[in-house]
Amino acid sequence: MADETAAATAKPKTAELDPVLHAMGFELESLSPSLLTGRLPVTSRCCQPFKVLHGGVSALVSEAMASMGAHMASGYSRVAGVHLAINHFRSAAVGDVVVARAVPVHLGRSTQVWEVKLWKLLVEPPEPEKKKVLIAESRVTLLCNLPVPESLRHAGDALKKYAAAADANPVAPISKL
Repeated sequence: MADETAAATAKPKTAELDPVLHAMGFELESLSPSLLTGRLPVTSRCCQPFKVLHGGVSALVSEAMASMGAHMASGYSRVAGVHLAINHFRSAAVGDVVVARAVPVHLGRSTQVWEVKLWKLLVEPPEPEKKKVLIAESRVTLLCNLPVPESLRHAGDALKKYAAAADANPVAPISKL
């Protein structure tokens, strides 16, 4: 029983917050109503047959991060994505690491618009410092402040838990772009 409890507490937050993202290997790093970040090691489970990151996975990451951010920014009301536009500029191949950042562009009473960018990390041999190249950029529009049905009133509890932990350890704000 103690082993099961330890395993449950060791479970990464992405597994609890978004099982589909977790199944792809994505890991959320920071969560707040104004910034979400995460990373995805590119493996065969998230690639199309040509061994590059599937565009649908980029869209999944964008929609999921924007939805979590909008949920927090709306005071944990129910949100629903109504539009996703994504541009893919470059590819990421098996073995690459992709980092993602989502920020709000508009936080209205009935709609929110979020921008999500994905970069491939580059490491150039003489310099250990990591650089990145933009591979995709999206805009996600969501309806917000929708009523939460009584049967789903606890749907946001895990997100509240991780957001509260982030509030206890604030990170200095960074540029939205």
